[in-house]
Amino acid sequence: MADVPQPYLLFVGDVAERGFAKTALGLRDWAGDKCVGELAISDDAVATGLPRLSPAEAAAQGARALVIGVANRGGVIAPAWVPALVEALEAGLDIVSGLHVRLDSVPELAQASRRCGRSLIDIRTPPADIPVATGRKRSGKRLLTVGTDCALGKKYTALAIARAFVARGVSADFRATGQTGIMIVGNGLPIDATICDFTAGAAEMLSPDAAPDHWDVVEGQGSLFHPSYAGVSLSLLHGSQPDSFVVCHQPGREQMLGSPGFAVPDVSAVIDLTVSLGARTNPTIRCAGAAYNTAHLDQVEAEALMDRESARLGIPVADPIRGGARFAQLVDACLASKDVA
Repeated sequence: MADVPQPYLLFVGDVAERGFAKTALGLRDWAGDKCVGELAISDDAVATGLPRLSPAEAAAQGARALVIGVANRGGVIAPAWVPALVEALEAGLDIVSGLHVRLDSVPELAQASRRCGRSLIDIRTPPADIPVATGRKRSGKRLLTVGTDCALGKKYTALAIARAFVARGVSADFRATGQTGIMIVGNGLPIDATICDFTAGAAEMLSPDAAPDHWDVVEGQGSLFHPSYAGVSLSLLHGSQPDSFVVCHQPGREQMLGSPGFAVPDVSAVIDLTVSLGARTNPTIRCAGAAYNTAHLDQVEAEALMDRESARLGIPVADPIRGGARFAQLVDACLASKDVA
């Protein structure tokens, strides 16, 4: 990521579901100083709140690259996007993508990049030397965010917890496992782009042996209950060997994102399954608490809900973005396993 040109124009295309615009929204929230605006090709596209600019306007304001801010099902480049992406190349912008489909596999983009002398940069490219996982217990401490579903706050929670650890003087690193996290912090490993036999090994590689008091806060992916993405979630759980985990949930979401007909599980079910499966590589794994995405609720509703859920589940429940005393209690609980052998 060190060579990716900045600042960015965020491409939201024609995506109307906020969950599929998580890359754009994540960059806005955690790397806003690197973003000059957004590019939409539909009036119904998700709005980040940044100025809507054409590629030429963004270039005039200093943008050097267009980032595809969409993380859609299958990680594909929609044919309807191609003219706008070509326009960006012609305006002098490089294109950065975290999708599964490689940019240069689209003939129009490959031709335009050569014609304009611009770069096509694919972030979702794992290293070539990933080992098979060993399951060996590593030194240091680890925290993993897990979810009841996709795109509901695992990355935000991990970033917030890592930042809170550092603010308390705790040695900690955020470990990015997806394209947005990698773009935010400039390093990481795209877990879901690895060959399945090596995914747990990639997680071990991402979070190696460390000092006994050091915490790696690992960004979770998918959900153990998701019919499409449970495989990567399990591999990440086994490979990261978390001492603590935090369950991320969006109250009110009833069906899995992109998989209608599959109900979102209760937080308690996620806790039980994560402990059962995670104990395979870390027998002392424990749930530290839950992080609720309450952006759709007002302050009074959110606080009442989190208090009810904390009492029901017997763990701290907080919204990391709202912060406050509830989040401080969650951070306390995350660090409580610090001295577990």
